[in-house]
Amino acid sequence: MQQFEIIAEPRIGTGKGDSRRLRRDGKLPGIIYGTDKEAMAIVLDQNALIHQLENEAFYSHILSVRIGTEEVKAVLKDLHRHPYKPTLIHVDFLRISETEKITMRVPIHFINEAACVGVKTEGGVISHIMTELEISCLPKDLPEYISVDMTDIKLGAAVHLTDLHLPAGVEIYALSHGGDPNRAVASVHIQKVIEEEVPVVAAEAVTPEAAAAAAAAAEASTVKTDDKEKD
Repeated sequence: MQQFEIIAEPRIGTGKGDSRRLRRDGKLPGIIYGTDKEAMAIVLDQNALIHQLENEAFYSHILSVRIGTEEVKAVLKDLHRHPYKPTLIHVDFLRISETEKITMRVPIHFINEAACVGVKTEGGVISHIMTELEISCLPKDLPEYISVDMTDIKLGAAVHLTDLHLPAGVEIYALSHGGDPNRAVASVHIQKVIEEEVPVVAAEAVTPEAAAAAAAAAEASTVKTDDKEKD
C-alpha cells in the first residue's frame, strides 16, 4: 500500500495576520485533532502538500504526520483552497484510532465502460451521477477507491447504492443512517440530441397598391418583349 508522510511543526503564532505571513513564506497553517486529544495548530510546507494532493490516493489513505519527533496517524479531513489563486489557505487532519471507525469520502472508479451492454450493443451513454462515496470503516479497512463494474448494465438501467460491492468491513454511511437505498450511482441512457432551431424569417407585408404596381410593371415588360419579337 502506498505511504504518505507529511512533515509539520507546531505553530507558534495565531491570527489572520500570522496566517498571511506564513502563506507568503510558502508555509501552510493547519490543525490536527481527534481521538479525545487536544487539538494542535501546525505548520507545513505548502508546495510539498500541493504536490502530494496531485495523487488521488492521498485523499483516502492513512497519512503519517510527523510533528517534530512525534509521528501521528491521521487522515485528510478538510482542505481550504484560495477562491481564484492556485494556493491553499488551511488544512485539517483528523487523528485516528485503530479501534474507532472513521467516516471518509473515497472516489468511485467506473470500470469496463467500453464493454457496457447498454453502450456497446444498445447505443447508450453512461452518466456518472456520483463520483465519490461516503463510507464508514475501521482505519485498517479503508479502501483507496470503490469499483463499479458497468459491464452488464443495460440501456435504461442504473446502478444503485445497494448494487455496490464493498470490501469487507466497509459500509455506506448514508445507508447506515436511513438514506435512500435506491439512490442512483450511474445510469445508461440514450444521448439527447439538441436540434438547432432554424429562425423563421417573416415575409414583409405587401399592400394592395404595391401588388398592383408590381403586376402592371410585369405586364408592361411582357408587352415590350412581344413587340421586339414581332419586329
